[in-house]
Parts: sequence; C-alpha cells; structure tokens
Amino acid sequence: MSIIIYIAVMAGVTYLVRMIPFTLFTKKITSPYIRSFLYYIPYTVLSAMTFPAIFFSTENVYTSIVGTAAALVLAFFKKPLIVVALAAAGASFICGMII
Repeated sequence: MSIIIYIAVMAGVTYLVRMIPFTLFTKKITSPYIRSFLYYIPYTVLSAMTFPAIFFSTENVYTSIVGTAAALVLAFFKKPLIVVALAAAGASFICGMII
C-alpha cells in the first residue's frame, strides 16, 4: 500500500513542478537576463548530473580524469560527438590498462 502512496506523491510533485510556471507566468517573459538564465538551465542540470557520474564510472579516478580530459580537448576542437565519446572511452581504457 505504501508504494501506491509514494507513486501518488511523486506524480503530484512532478505535476505541480510543471503546472505552476504555466499558471503563474501568463505573459511572455521579456527580460533578456531572465530569458538567458532560463536558456542555460537545461545545460546546467545536465552537467550537474553527468560530471559526478563520470568520475565514479570506473574503478580508478585517474582513468576517469584521463577520459574526461580527452573528451574536453576534442569537444573544444568541435569534433563530432561519436568521436569525442569513443576517444574518451578509449583513453580511459588505455589508461586503465597502463595503471
């Protein structure tokens, strides 16, 4: 019975988080500061969820650091996502074999 209560509370909270902005903000947001802030929220949340998982994804933190560094360097040079992902995984694997 408690699992049904947990699911109902979770559904209610999820619904309220999505419904409240629609009811409170009826006019279009015109402030450039707020618009730019809201534009970057998805990237910020994705980064906050991804980076801790990256560093705890392998047994050794050094392999994670090497893979992350490889990914950041390739992303800086605007390489395709598949190249960045494969190079990061390969660099992490090679570092793990050396260590």
